[in-house]
Amino acid sequence: MTFNHSFLPERPLTVAVLGASGAVGLEIIKILEERSFPIKELRLLASQRSAGQTHLYRGKKFVIENVSEEKFEGVDLVLASAGGSISRRWREVINSFGAVMIDNSSAFRMDTDVPLVVPEVNPIDVFQHQGVIANPNCTTILLSLVLGPLASQLPIKRVVVSTYQSASGAGARAMEELKDLSKDVLEGKLPKSEVLPHSLAFNLFLHNSPLDENNYCEEEMKMVNETRKIMGQPNLAFTATCVRVPVLRAHSESVNIEFNEPFSVENARTILRNASGVELLENIETNRFPMPTDVTNKDFVAVGRVRQDLSNPNALELWLCGDQIRKGAALNAIQIAELLLQKHD
Repeated sequence: MTFNHSFLPERPLTVAVLGASGAVGLEIIKILEERSFPIKELRLLASQRSAGQTHLYRGKKFVIENVSEEKFEGVDLVLASAGGSISRRWREVINSFGAVMIDNSSAFRMDTDVPLVVPEVNPIDVFQHQGVIANPNCTTILLSLVLGPLASQLPIKRVVVSTYQSASGAGARAMEELKDLSKDVLEGKLPKSEVLPHSLAFNLFLHNSPLDENNYCEEEMKMVNETRKIMGQPNLAFTATCVRVPVLRAHSESVNIEFNEPFSVENARTILRNASGVELLENIETNRFPMPTDVTNKDFVAVGRVRQDLSNPNALELWLCGDQIRKGAALNAIQIAELLLQKHD
């Protein structure tokens, strides 16, 4: 299919939220209101299981409807967060009505004709879309906000990252399960997980996504491949280890970045302090650095503990935290839509 426009129509828009009952879908609705996104009609869509639920938007009660083909007629923008199979199911229908789909699943991220966009890092890519723009994986978004401004100063040679991913990455049910199982442990009961393969209560485990033949899990390979695409470095040396930790919301990452030559710590701090979407949060004297609680329900990624890698004069170490549901998903999608609106400003 050849899409006939790269930007959104004149505002205000008819917007559909696909997957409106999930954690990310609910956050999308919240942020659309917070940022006064220009909407003339809002349609909340989900599976039959969630149909009939209601949510407030600008003081008005909206009913979630079961997704069907006719629900996309007249829609300008679809913010999809219902999973890869659902996005693949409805892509052609959505585009046939002339709507742009910003998709939060992994369904199209590595397609050559689908831009993978973090607005602060590669905004120009958004206008190359053919009806679909992919929202990167949450950990990739948070990391890219830091790599992007540093790479603009010196080329990056290699990245080594370990993630500490909250329950929110597995959805609202996983968050509730963590609360419930934590109570069980405190009451001396044996925690029995049903949503995740293992209990997260006072526990952690390697990310539970399926393993590839190389013994890396899907989550780790998403970071590898997506970061390369966003940064425009298909051969970037990159390795990742992803871990689920007993945090309700907001992911953390330990990052080692190797450059082609030395990169001073003070220069890196200055760049990150001025980077869009990033907040430098570190107090060496009090040993105070970013924590998930610092970024929960916040738009920025907090970065700290920037230091020289003792083992490599060309490498820096740093720590970051970001809200997985917000900047790691819902906010980034809406920022992509806002980029498409700038053509009319």
